[in-house]
Amino acid sequence: MEPKTKDAANSRDLASLAYQHTLFSMVPQSEVQSDGPCIYVEGKGVHVTDHEGRQLLDMMSSTSRANSLGYGNEEIARAMYEQALRMHYSGTTRFLSEPTVTLAAKIAELAPGRLSKVCFVSGGSEATETALKLARQYQQNTGKPRAFKVISRWNAYHGSTLGALSVTDWLNVRDIPDPRAVGHSFVANPMRYRNPYGMSEEDYADHCASHLERQIQFEGPDLVAAFIAEPIMQANGVQIPTKSYLQKVREICTRYGVLLVIDEVITGFGRTGNWFASEHFGIEPDIMTMAKAMSAGYAPLGAVMTRDEIADALPVFRHVHTFSGHAVACAAANAVIAIKEREGLIPRAAKIGAEFGANLAEAVAHLPIVGDVRGLGLWHAVDFTRDKQTRAVFTDDTVKAVVRRMRDLGVVVSAIGSALEIAPPLIVGKEHLDRTVAVCAQAITEVAKERGLA
Repeated sequence: MEPKTKDAANSRDLASLAYQHTLFSMVPQSEVQSDGPCIYVEGKGVHVTDHEGRQLLDMMSSTSRANSLGYGNEEIARAMYEQALRMHYSGTTRFLSEPTVTLAAKIAELAPGRLSKVCFVSGGSEATETALKLARQYQQNTGKPRAFKVISRWNAYHGSTLGALSVTDWLNVRDIPDPRAVGHSFVANPMRYRNPYGMSEEDYADHCASHLERQIQFEGPDLVAAFIAEPIMQANGVQIPTKSYLQKVREICTRYGVLLVIDEVITGFGRTGNWFASEHFGIEPDIMTMAKAMSAGYAPLGAVMTRDEIADALPVFRHVHTFSGHAVACAAANAVIAIKEREGLIPRAAKIGAEFGANLAEAVAHLPIVGDVRGLGLWHAVDFTRDKQTRAVFTDDTVKAVVRRMRDLGVVVSAIGSALEIAPPLIVGKEHLDRTVAVCAQAITEVAKERGLA
C-alpha cells in the first residue's frame, strides 16, 4: 500500500535506509525486525519526535544518559558554531585551542581533591584506555617497573575497545571478542537488593573490599598497576554502594601502591546531584574518567584526570588521539558547564531527584513484581522480581515488556538487566517526573496482570 502522505513516505524511506545500511549495535536482529529502528528526527527540551511522528518524553537523556541538558539548546549550538568559524581544530599533542585550555582549568576547579591535570579524548571507552595507559606508565616510572595488571569487578562496564573491554564484565560486548588483553582479573562488586551470597548489603560490601585486598595479594602488589571502579555501577540499575565500601577500597589501594581509577563517565557532571559521584563517598581518585554529560551529548568528548605528582612523574606520556581536545567539542562543554552553574542544575537534581525517588517508590514498590526502588540525584531504577521472598529475577522479557509499554504510553526509559532505568535530562520539570511515575505504575500493573503475575 502506498503511503497516504509525504511524511508517511519519508518515514518509510528512513526505516528502509536504516535496515539496508545500518549495522545495529547491541540489539538482536530479531528485535530490530519486530520493533523496527528508532529514528529521532527532532528534539526540544525533554521531548523527541521519531520518524513516525510520535512525540515521546525522553527520560533516559538519549538512552546513553549523555543528553543532560535536553534538546535544542541554542546557547550550546551557538558556542559550537562560533568556535567552528574561529578555530575548529588545532591538532593534537602540544597543539591546543583556547576552549581546550579553558575547559581543562574549569574541570580542575570542579573535580574532587587534588585532581588537576586533564587529557581529553572522544568518549568513555577512549577515556578508559587512556586511564589504564597512564596508570601503567606511572607505575613503571616510579618504582614498580613490572606493574601491568589491572583489577576490575564483576558486572563492571568500562567500554568496548580492547583495553576497556578487558576490564568489562557487563553486557555481551565481551562474549565474542575473547580472548581479551592479558593481565586483567575481577573481584566481587557491591550490589543492592540481591547479591550472590544472600548477605546483608553492609556485610557483602565488606566482603567485596576484602576480596579486592586478597586479589592484590594473589596477583602480587608489585605487578598490580590499578583498580578500576564505577562509583555507582549501572549493572541491574543504579547500584549505590555503602559509603564505607569505597573508603575501604581507597585505603586498600593506598596501602599496596595500586592506583584507584574511578569511572565517572555516567555519573559525572551532575547525574547524581553532585558534579562527581566521588563526592558522595568522600574519596579522592588517583585517576578519574569522564565523558557523556560533559558535553551534554552535543559533541563526542571525554577526559581523564589525575594529580600533578602522577602526571609529572612521566617524562613523556606515550599516548595520542587525533581529536584530543577538539576545539568545537570543548566549546560545547564550556557552555554546558556554564549553564549548569548559572541555573543551579546540580543542586536542583539532588532536590527534585530525592522527591521523584520517594514518589516513585510510593507508587510502585508495593506492586507484586517490584523488588526494589532506588536512586540518587536524577538516576533511578526499579528492580523486578518473580518472587518477593526469594528475590528471583525474571528470565523472560517481563522487564523489557514494561519498558515497551511505557514507550507505548509516551515515556522512554531503558531496561538494564533485572531493572528498568530512569535518567532524565537535568532540565526535567516536576510535571514530567510526575507523568513518569504515573506511567511507570500503569505499565507495571498492566504487564503483571496480562502475564498472570498480579
